[in-house]
Amino acid sequence: MKYQRILCLLACVAFLAVPCFAHHMAVVVNKDNAVQNISSAHLAKLFKGEVKKWADGKNVVLVLHSSSPGEMATLEHLTKMTEAEVKALLASHEDSIRTVSSDAEVVEAVSSTPGAIGFVEEHSITDRVGIVKVDGKLPLEAGYLPH
Repeated sequence: MKYQRILCLLACVAFLAVPCFAHHMAVVVNKDNAVQNISSAHLAKLFKGEVKKWADGKNVVLVLHSSSPGEMATLEHLTKMTEAEVKALLASHEDSIRTVSSDAEVVEAVSSTPGAIGFVEEHSITDRVGIVKVDGKLPLEAGYLPH
């Protein structure tokens, strides 16, 4: 009985010590995009439509999921808006946003579209896209977008 309690306690501690990676979002860009690091404030401006061009003059093309709880939570945190406000903002800019259904489609769209930027879960990152540091941090580092 004593060993079962100890084993159960150890299992609980191990479970709590291992982070949940289900919704770790990463910012990805077209490989031709020279941006490797971006501030969260500038990233918010990109997604709000306040910045429409990259430093090299290419148009910013947003590639977003049609439905992704992790992406929505990230956009809410980044823009400091409610879910309803984010949805209204995206609807008002729908002509400049490419909407896809999956991370694989985000990777495909971003890799084939100059100036494209999007969010994917960290496990969906491939060598077809560039990963952007946010505030100097890479995905899975503490402080990289909300997890």
